[in-house]
Amino acid sequence: MNVLVIIGSAGKQSSGSRLMAMFGELTVPDFTIRIWEDLESLPHFDPSLTSSFPANVAAILSQIELADGVVFCTPEYIFSIPARLKNLLEWCVATTVFTDKPVGIITASANGEQGHAQLQLIMHTLGAKLSEDAQLLIKGIKGKFDSQGVLLDSDVLQALVKFSAGFKILLAERRNN
Repeated sequence: MNVLVIIGSAGKQSSGSRLMAMFGELTVPDFTIRIWEDLESLPHFDPSLTSSFPANVAAILSQIELADGVVFCTPEYIFSIPARLKNLLEWCVATTVFTDKPVGIITASANGEQGHAQLQLIMHTLGAKLSEDAQLLIKGIKGKFDSQGVLLDSDVLQALVKFSAGFKILLAERRNN
């Protein structure tokens, strides 16, 4: 199954990137993972351009549409989702790319509760297929890795394993319907 992972962080060596590398390792050979962390390349949302999307917007929308499922891994910025991620999702409003699309949500931040809830609400609004088992909130993420990027917290690894299993079930349910 082809899974598109969208990293919401502005930093390239983020905790989210590290988590998604682990997710990729945990899900071999079940998933083929494609990680997309190029949110800064998207122009600001402009509703007048939704009849003919800019090329880079059309490209990510196509990747979302072709994926069997999408996983978001994002921090919380100022009690919300990052502006770059919100921008991408605004481009999606004029489409059906998330309608019945299996979506997993990982929020890894200092706290993350409000950003996590907001992304859930946005995904419901876009028609995505969600399940409790394919959602994960990791608080205090920066303290979970050492300076070399090695995960120090076995509870996070176990939670990621559980998330991976839940996401696999979500994908299988869609495929069987």
